[in-house]
Amino acid sequence: MVSKLKFIVLVGLLGSLSANAAMRQYSATIESSTWEIKNNSRLQCSLNHALPGYGEAMFSSVASKQLNMEFELDMHLLPNRFDIAAVYSVPPKWMPGKAPKPIADMTLRKQYDGDLPQDAAWSMLSELEKGFWPTIYYQDWYNQYDKVSVALNASNFAGVYRDFVQCVSNLLPYSFDDISYTVLSYQNNSTELTKYSQKRLTMIGEYLKEDAELELVLLDGYTDSYGGRWNNEQLSIQRANEVKVYLNSLGVPEERIAITGHGEKRHVAPNDTRENRAQNRRVVVRLSKS
Repeated sequence: MVSKLKFIVLVGLLGSLSANAAMRQYSATIESSTWEIKNNSRLQCSLNHALPGYGEAMFSSVASKQLNMEFELDMHLLPNRFDIAAVYSVPPKWMPGKAPKPIADMTLRKQYDGDLPQDAAWSMLSELEKGFWPTIYYQDWYNQYDKVSVALNASNFAGVYRDFVQCVSNLLPYSFDDISYTVLSYQNNSTELTKYSQKRLTMIGEYLKEDAELELVLLDGYTDSYGGRWNNEQLSIQRANEVKVYLNSLGVPEERIAITGHGEKRHVAPNDTRENRAQNRRVVVRLSKS
C-alpha cells in the first residue's frame, strides 16, 4: 500500500508540471556514462559516477567491525533550505512496461550534500546492477517553477561494480578507533607477548601498512613489581622498543615513534595475584593521525 502511494506521489510530481513549469534533468548520456573506483584500499572503497552539469554520485564503504555502505550526492549548488527528495528506481527507455519503484526519501539539509544510509545505498546499487536508473526528484531551491531530476545511468556499471564489491569484501574488519588505543600484555619476566596481544599487534600492523596519514605512535612500557626497580625499567623500555622495531619494519618512520619505559610505576592493578600482575605487564600503544 505504501509503495503504491509513493508511486502515485511520483506520478503526481511528474504530471503536475504546468505550462510555466519544467523538469530539469541531469544524467550522463549512455556514451559518456562512467563509473570509477576512486579509493581502492583495505581502509576505504569508493565508487563514483560523474553527473555532468550537476556534480557527482558516490558510494563508499570503510574499514569497520560492521559491514557498511553510504551514498552521497555531491552537488555543485548546495541546497539553500531544508527539503525532502524522493529516490526511485526508474527503468530506462529500453525496458518498456516496467514501473518506477520507490527506494527512499532523502533529507536535504541547507548547505550540505545529500546522503543516504546503508539500506538505501545497497538498494540503489542492486537496482543499478539490474540496469535500472536510481533517480532523485525534488523541487528546485532557486527557481519556484522548476523541478529537478538527477539520474544515475546504469550504462558501464556492471564491470566496475564487481571490482567495487571485491574491494568492499577486502576491507579490514576494524577501524582506526578500534586500534588507536591498545594495551599489549606480556608473559612473566619476558618480552614475549600473550597470544591475544600478538593478534592485536598484527591488527595494528595491518592497519598501519594501509594508512599514510599516521602522525605519531606513542609506546609506553610497564612492568609488575617483581624484580629490581632498575631491571624493571630496562625491561619496560625493551618491550616498548621491540614494538617500535616491528612498526618501523612496516614502514612507520622511526622519528614518528616515541617510547617511554615506566618500569613498575603506574600500576593498573595490585601486585598481589598472578592475574593482577599480568595486567601490569604491558605496553600501551596510542596512535595519532591527521
